[in-house]
Amino acid sequence: MANSGSLSLRIKLLQGDITKVTADAIVNAANSSLLGGGGVDGAIHRAGGPAILEACRKIVARQGGCSPGEAVITTGGNLLARHVIHTVGPVWTGGQKREPEILANCYRNSLQLAQEQDLETIAFPNISTGVYGYPKDKAATVAVRTVVDFLQQHPLPKQVLFVVFDEENRRLYEQELAAIE
Repeated sequence: MANSGSLSLRIKLLQGDITKVTADAIVNAANSSLLGGGGVDGAIHRAGGPAILEACRKIVARQGGCSPGEAVITTGGNLLARHVIHTVGPVWTGGQKREPEILANCYRNSLQLAQEQDLETIAFPNISTGVYGYPKDKAATVAVRTVVDFLQQHPLPKQVLFVVFDEENRRLYEQELAAIE
């Protein structure tokens, strides 16, 4: 059981490009087709190469895509990360259609997959805050609280990286993380 004192050592914040992060797994803010798209999804597919798309196609053939809140794992292809965990975030429609619950499930199910695969490091982008329109401040709160709750109950992953692309998200995550220390 992790205590809150060790949580600050297990959670790190980076500003930059998630496709260049060294971790056992990076998380892809995917769409339900798993076949690539814009934003983080497109960047991961481009940087990782055709092996990721091929693995996603096999998942789609087997189970028909990925529902919001769920997560699946593939190879990392050409990425520094060995694996990509694809999760589908909710489209923000005002918060009355279970968006916080679905977003929390994205983080929880991704962490669960990492644990099942004995992965020690996982990197998350800002799920649902791009074209899906989830307010960045609300998303940061859900992300940090869900990860903290999971890490308090589980020894793996040993380290979680929040990888933000912009200054606004960096500030929001710094505020959320300061509250757990």
